[in-house]
Amino acid sequence: MVKLLDTTLRDGEQTPGVSLTPDEKLWIAKKLDELGVDIIEAGSAVTSEGEKEGIRKIAGEGLDAEICSYTRVMKKDIDEAVDCGVDSIHLVVPVSDLHIQKKLEKNRSEIINMTSDVVQYAKDHGLTVELSGEDASRADISFIEKVFKNGIDVGADRLCYCDTVGVLTPEQVRNDLTQLVNKFDVTVGLHCHDDLGFAVANTIEGIKAGCNEVHVTINGLGERAGNAALEEVVMSGHKLYDMDFNVNPKLLYETSRLVSRLSGVALSDNKAIVGDNAFTHESGIHAHGVLSDSSTYEPISPSEVGRQRRFILGKHTGKASVKAILKEMGVEADQEQLTQVVKRIKDIGDRGKKVTTADLKTIIETVLNVYDEPRVTLEELTVVSGNKVTPTASIELLIDGKEVIQSGTGTGPVDASIEAVGKAFSELGEIHLEDYKVESITGGTDALVEVIVKLKKDGKIVSARGARTDIIMASVEAMLEGVNRLITEE
Repeated sequence: MVKLLDTTLRDGEQTPGVSLTPDEKLWIAKKLDELGVDIIEAGSAVTSEGEKEGIRKIAGEGLDAEICSYTRVMKKDIDEAVDCGVDSIHLVVPVSDLHIQKKLEKNRSEIINMTSDVVQYAKDHGLTVELSGEDASRADISFIEKVFKNGIDVGADRLCYCDTVGVLTPEQVRNDLTQLVNKFDVTVGLHCHDDLGFAVANTIEGIKAGCNEVHVTINGLGERAGNAALEEVVMSGHKLYDMDFNVNPKLLYETSRLVSRLSGVALSDNKAIVGDNAFTHESGIHAHGVLSDSSTYEPISPSEVGRQRRFILGKHTGKASVKAILKEMGVEADQEQLTQVVKRIKDIGDRGKKVTTADLKTIIETVLNVYDEPRVTLEELTVVSGNKVTPTASIELLIDGKEVIQSGTGTGPVDASIEAVGKAFSELGEIHLEDYKVESITGGTDALVEVIVKLKKDGKIVSARGARTDIIMASVEAMLEGVNRLITEE
């Protein structure tokens, strides 16, 4: 079993622009614990009072995971960690001459002595100590061994080799980590950054070399190009190398979405495992293959990671995927009608337009001559905004003939309107706004604005658009189109 030290709340939070509140850090920590992470690096207690509050909350929550604080080679860092009630520290010691001389302005002998003092101090305070060699991938391996041996002699419990700037190669991983694993009879870990795109590959290679603990972050969050992504390490390690981890893969997607939402860092559509396109198919040939046997174009089943397969529409769409989508909608079409539907979809795609599920509804109504009365309609929308007024919106909807009135506030009039609409939708169950995009179709101050939204309910995702010269009305129109699409298919 390979242990995972998740550093989303420390290294991940060092992503430019990311700053989590203590409550947000606790929320993520609880989800990581539910996921099955072995060690949670909750932050660096010396950073700020807010950081200490977050670490204290996590340490006091009674989670199954070991709670760890990052520390430098300084006794005051140990004091702050002890004050937070953590189980362990991740003691990071520079081991490359570049870091020793340029960052700390010390020499190797001083580093050895400092490490001994701080490890001993931490052990005297009852902490588990993970001793990490910072910038190990650019260091002399013999000096790394000397630092590690010195640390173990005074009580260090675990060791970690850090590829601080992402310059490690799989070959160097194999050589250095095999040497360290064979030399030391304690847990040896690996911490990889993705500056040159090798973080996951190097992490997997480290496990193959004998590492029984690796450092990861959700979504690969981290400074510069990020860290090894937990979801990629777990799924590639398990599927390709039969590696065992203590995580529940079915919780990977929801954990990823939570971290993305709270951190404000959007996932790339083509992100492995958790990106929007990871289990999405448009091409006719691919869709037909997946419908026949999912393994034709999917290395893993989406259900393994808590996801659902999606077929989207565009100029590459074929009859197989359209037929599957129509079946989901409860619509039957003969071959001639199917041909017409596909042709109209391709026509929209050829014009460079995104084909939304609302577009498909319109096409079906036209080709099959069927029409569903919308269950949700807009009666009235009022929005107030100004430089001295909190943007506020009130909305009146008819939902299945019942009048529903709600209000909302936000950072702007659009945000307030969507907040009000979302509250009104609560009558229909839990509906989430997954994505919101704005495109200007024409130029000028009276430009036609197109808003495209993705809504999710019970695992089902639909896309819809609204186009108006008024961005607020375009947004509300898109939301109504989307929710009508969702509930029509129930």
